Amino acid sequence: MTRIAVLGSTNMDLVAYTTRAPERGETVTGREFRTIPGGKGANQAVAAARAGGEVTMIGAVGDDAYGAQLRDGLEHAGVDTDLLHTAEGPSGTAHIVVDDSGSNAIVVIPGANGVVTALGPGEIAAIAAADLLLMQLELPLSAVVEGARAARSQGVRTILTPSPVQPLSDELLDHIDLLVPNEHEAAELSGQAEPHAAAQILLRQVPEVIITLGAKGSLYAARGGEPVLFAAPEVNTVDTTGAGDTFVGALAVALGEGRPVAKALAFASSAAALCVQKPGASTSMPYRSEIEADAV
Repeated sequence: MTRIAVLGSTNMDLVAYTTRAPERGETVTGREFRTIPGGKGANQAVAAARAGGEVTMIGAVGDDAYGAQLRDGLEHAGVDTDLLHTAEGPSGTAHIVVDDSGSNAIVVIPGANGVVTALGPGEIAAIAAADLLLMQLELPLSAVVEGARAARSQGVRTILTPSPVQPLSDELLDHIDLLVPNEHEAAELSGQAEPHAAAQILLRQVPEVIITLGAKGSLYAARGGEPVLFAAPEVNTVDTTGAGDTFVGALAVALGEGRPVAKALAFASSAAALCVQKPGASTSMPYRSEIEADAV
């Protein structure tokens, strides 16, 4: 099994479903509300575990009721939570509005995630023992940089999802093997709205880039090669929450198994396509058997 360490956030998603998202200053009536375990780190951990990886979660939850639920959810998915610490105070939360098109708008409140500013010997050892390290930007950057540096020193492949998007230092990017932004994040990081142009700018900083394009698929680019556009399966979208994290988690498993990039992207795209056909984030992530059946 591919050994994956995930250094990232664990949040409770508070999701409101409505016909359309409210404009500034406007109130709309929703039809449903759900609390669903989430956070970009935890989502990628669950996605990778369901896709067949051996996953360790590194991060923190609060000592509130959400914290216990979040830990239980990860463990139920088969994720090792020995390095998911419990901090005083509230767990992280994400406040999400999902409209009838499946699009979403999200406000994240870090809570316990904000205390993860540095890594201890246990976290460093877990990263060193992994085949890949998955990271996002919902933890303090100091911890993300330390994790990336630790992975590089041990020859562990690093994958960064630059979300929520923010300026990235050379200190971090110098230790990233694969950057996986969506098209909006790629545009903000590169200053180029067109994905091919954005990819070329980003390749000056990292060796490989995959720009996810939603229903349009994904664009893969590597130094010294021509960018390749991979189409996404056509599906009936219900909720896009968690689709990007599902893609990355499944991608990490496929790459760790040594699959060629094209086959790894097909596996990840099938996982994301299955995810968007159900409501919720972690609750909609498919299992390996479903992904393999869909990818045939």
